[in-house]
Amino acid sequence: MHLSHTQIPKEYKSHISRKIFFIISGLIALCLVFLFSISVGAVRVPMTELLAALTGNALDTKWHIIIWNIRMPQALTAVVGGAGLAVAGVMMQSILRNPLGSPFTLGISHAAAFGAALSVMIFSGNTNISGMDTTGIASPYTTALMAFTASLVATGIIIAISRIRQASPEVMVLTGVALGSLFTAGTMFLQYFADDVQLAAMVFWTFGDVGRANWNELSLMFVVLIGLIIYGFWNRWNYNAIDAGDDTAKGLGVHVSHVRLWGMLAASFMTAVIVAFLGVIGFVGLVCPHMVRRLIGDDYRFLLPGTCIAGGLLLLAADTAARMILAPHILPVSILTAFLGAPVFIYLIIRGTGR
Repeated sequence: MHLSHTQIPKEYKSHISRKIFFIISGLIALCLVFLFSISVGAVRVPMTELLAALTGNALDTKWHIIIWNIRMPQALTAVVGGAGLAVAGVMMQSILRNPLGSPFTLGISHAAAFGAALSVMIFSGNTNISGMDTTGIASPYTTALMAFTASLVATGIIIAISRIRQASPEVMVLTGVALGSLFTAGTMFLQYFADDVQLAAMVFWTFGDVGRANWNELSLMFVVLIGLIIYGFWNRWNYNAIDAGDDTAKGLGVHVSHVRLWGMLAASFMTAVIVAFLGVIGFVGLVCPHMVRRLIGDDYRFLLPGTCIAGGLLLLAADTAARMILAPHILPVSILTAFLGAPVFIYLIIRGTGR
């Protein structure tokens, strides 16, 4: 028998209202930071011109070009990329029951970067990187496919380790460190035999930057992100059950191995697409889920959308700061995310050891 609306306890209503309030507040903050991000940079856009351009009433062609051709795709890419990495991270943490799980710490980002570097080596004959204004010298879609293939290898190893009985979070992190070192060594091996143009493209991957994607690549990342969010929200109750333990989840009718396999594949695909187009951006998928958990708890009905918003907000804010610190020079956003994520990662390890 279901409880009617009037029979739901007031404490529960208040509890849910706080979570919804946090999500709505995050959306408002994201919109404000988005407008601010578009207005600042080497050339500051007046707010009146910004609002006029967004509503299609811009009179000056200069502002229209700056906003729609430069600032807008970069800001949207930051939101989509950050949201994708954060959602992938929160799904991995749930699926593996590992608070330190993320595409970066588990070595999946490094694997995708190796696949992208291998694509540069193999498919480098048809295009170039004059001016260093592209993400590589291979087709971005071929690069994404090879990045995904390499990430599947890392994902398979992670899943195999996670299925070992009593595999602890420490073991999972050490496995990720080993995988990251392995694929980094593979990338360095390719760099050693690459020519000047190929080497420049490979090194370009190490500087994760949201300013390199165009509208077509942004559209593809957005479609993949929407698919990942739908899939994650569809399995929200499964993730809640898995958080209670595999045995408990199986007792509730959850096909744990199936949910784990397809969830890791979906998160890995999101990671591979982002790495293929933007390069390696670390720690967003690790930091955001923990920030949101502290505010709204572990219920994936709210944790998933909250983490999505927090990821977009974090990477957008970091990219905005990266454009302002050394203006008119632009600092790669991956540097700021590493400065932010490394202390948080150390804190999580220390807290886990203390427990």
